Amino acid sequence: MSVWISGIGVSRGIGIGRVMRLHGELDVPEYELPATVVDDEVARFEDARARAREQLLQIRTQIPGGAPGEAAAFIDTYLLMLDDRSLSEAVVDTIREKHINAEAALKRQRDALAAVFEQMDDPYLRARKDDVQHVSARVLRILLKQERHVSGRSEAAEPAVVVADDITPADIILLSQQGVAGFITEYGGPLSHTAILARSLGIPAIVGVHGARRLLRDSEIVIVDGDQGHALADPDAKALDFFQKKREQQQAQRAALHRLRDRPAVSRDGVKIHLLANIELIEDAAHAAELGAEGVGLYRTEFLYMNRKDLPGEEEQYQAYAKVVASVKGPITIRTLDLGADKQVDSGSRQGPTPNNPALGLRAIRLCLKEPELFRTQVRALLRASAHGNMQIMLPMISSVAEFRQAQQIIVQAREQLAAEGQQVAARVPVGAMIEVPAAALSATLIAQHAEFFSIGTNDLIQYTLAIDRVDDEVNYLYDPLHPGVLRLIRMTIEAGNRAGRAVAMCGEMAGDPRFTRLLLGLGLTEFSMHPASVLEIKRIIIESNVGELREKAVRLLEADDATAMMELIGEFG
Repeated sequence: MSVWISGIGVSRGIGIGRVMRLHGELDVPEYELPATVVDDEVARFEDARARAREQLLQIRTQIPGGAPGEAAAFIDTYLLMLDDRSLSEAVVDTIREKHINAEAALKRQRDALAAVFEQMDDPYLRARKDDVQHVSARVLRILLKQERHVSGRSEAAEPAVVVADDITPADIILLSQQGVAGFITEYGGPLSHTAILARSLGIPAIVGVHGARRLLRDSEIVIVDGDQGHALADPDAKALDFFQKKREQQQAQRAALHRLRDRPAVSRDGVKIHLLANIELIEDAAHAAELGAEGVGLYRTEFLYMNRKDLPGEEEQYQAYAKVVASVKGPITIRTLDLGADKQVDSGSRQGPTPNNPALGLRAIRLCLKEPELFRTQVRALLRASAHGNMQIMLPMISSVAEFRQAQQIIVQAREQLAAEGQQVAARVPVGAMIEVPAAALSATLIAQHAEFFSIGTNDLIQYTLAIDRVDDEVNYLYDPLHPGVLRLIRMTIEAGNRAGRAVAMCGEMAGDPRFTRLLLGLGLTEFSMHPASVLEIKRIIIESNVGELREKAVRLLEADDATAMMELIGEFG
């Protein structure tokens, strides 16, 4: 009997294959140790950590030459985490102090770190808890003698759809070489490194399918629809034929997309649209350019502050920013620190209880203004890096004109200091605001008098507007990018920017989702920033669209006062 299950589609496409279930969650025992064997237990943990490192290094050598830069970078991230004090010395200290087995000590530390990441408001940073889980699980499996072997299928074997509680980027690298047809996991989210890598490799994937390992049987045929977030097990002949044809159509479309790489993103009625990429690694810049991105619309800087005891100094930050700015052939927008009191994983020195609601607490620009030296150090490094390319600075979580002007003043002072020191700084470094708080969208006309550009962060804007957490299984069904309130805030921001002559971009997930491209064009958006893998598909839609007609439809949509009428009008943008 056919079984229809749903989750979150994180990597588009149709995958058809036979179910291959991987082992589920680990059962980690905890027991006390006599003092006489504690040193031996520490040695056992260190041996397991060394073996995990050897495995990751071996996997790194197996990355295909044409794989995206993220593949090697994610393995490098895991290698760094293995050596991080929080997963090495801290575990050893627990073994020695508590006289407990290595597995239990590692599990305690893993859970403590995951809890810290779980408190983070930024969905991207919160998803980093998955990395902690993945690295810890690799060591735990070695300690428990339950190592996961995912490379046993030969290339000649029938394609498999892997079903697991979770899949690590390392597993994906190995499985991709075996022609895996898709992934279905019980946990995970769209911003996890696993999801990002699946998208880069073009492997259909669905996450958050609770009970998938229980519902699906080994070797039965399953269809993965990464576009819709659905999977169909044991399909009948009619359904199988339908999805096979749909897969063939998608494959033909993807092949045709590469011919658009060097073609400008200009609509049928001559409107030029700018397509940029969101990146977090310097290697991503070249990959984005190869796929036709004109530059970088969002470069995150939080990685410099994570998993360390001290704060990064000005010179360290300058070297990192200068390298990425110089590598981008076009403009690059760098977002200043978007951490908070809840996100001081290792490098923060703040004391006190974790805020009850970190989403509404001291974070991003609020933290930077409360601790101006922290902000000033980053700003000085950014201004120095501006001499190496076409860079602009974006301030996150702005909610008022006063916040923006206060931050702007610190930037002006930093520029004056650098000039007095004889440091090189670009003649012009635009400073803009990230519009992700409803109050900022409502005040966009006022903020536009001071900000030199806007970038709409739809991930947080939607969550704040609808008062929901999209990674909370209990309420994520309410996460609706098409909610009338969200669309009106987007339109309000774009209009305010246009009136003031300010460029308005969008760097949230909506910008890279083909389902929303025509609607956003209708709302007046002319600058999209997205994951590099989405650039060509969005460009195709733009080239095939008539922006003038879409804008007329958008006017009717925003004037509609009936929910049914609005949904019908939204359907016209399909």
